[in-house]
Amino acid sequence: MSETILLVDDEPQVVSLVREMLLREGYKVLGACGGAEALELVKSNADTRVDLLLTDIVMPGLNGRELAERLKEMRPGLKVLYMSGFMKEAILKYYGISIVGIPFLQKPFTRDMLRRKLREVLDAPSAAKAG
Repeated sequence: MSETILLVDDEPQVVSLVREMLLREGYKVLGACGGAEALELVKSNADTRVDLLLTDIVMPGLNGRELAERLKEMRPGLKVLYMSGFMKEAILKYYGISIVGIPFLQKPFTRDMLRRKLREVLDAPSAAKAG
């Protein structure tokens, strides 16, 4: 595999653990602790192709949905897989973020669960632009 994953979480231990899982699966990984760091990382690696954003959805400052929107402006066609330790219902109730109908991976997850969900999202056809 030659796909590059931008991995974002506000917990450095999660970034480290998931990075190791992704590297073992053969992905190239750009890792960031939080949304602001991720934006800077993408800007400073403007020539690097990023195939998928794997981001925690509940983070201080810039949350995962906001980060994805900002990154898609810079990288149209970027695929996104959200992850969280919170249940879907709690994310909506307490944080006001709806994740209905979007790719989501519940933490904690196994390497196999991560592998399958990544392939599902990466191999899905890109959404057509509205307009």
